[in-house]
Amino acid sequence: MGIVHAQIELTNARRDDLLPMSVDALVDTGAVHLCIPQHVANQLDLAVQDRREVTVADGRKQMVDYVGPVRVRFANRQCMVGALVLGDQPLLGAIPMEDMDLVISPARQSIIVNPANPNIPGAMAMGLKAFHS
Repeated sequence: MGIVHAQIELTNARRDDLLPMSVDALVDTGAVHLCIPQHVANQLDLAVQDRREVTVADGRKQMVDYVGPVRVRFANRQCMVGALVLGDQPLLGAIPMEDMDLVISPARQSIIVNPANPNIPGAMAMGLKAFHS
């Protein structure tokens, strides 16, 4: 399928006085979190909430800052998440993608709003087994 990128908007959810940043994010469904470079965390004046030990693609473990809250916007969707301060390019992982109900379009090599829910993001509140029990 190739590499998928998306233009997303990031803001500090606690600082309405700061302008949002539009960034080109690598989309990675194998990653869980939103990851941002240090300069993005600095620009958005994001507070460090915690430290996390993360495993990177080559198997190494490292300690990184966990910052937030970050408001992420794409098309007619938004969510608020924490972000790992890691790497030199923003990375959009599975948590914010699921929260905004986004899917990858292989033909377009991009992410799109879930066509099954074009106006309002859908979400799974409980597993189907629990519902049918």
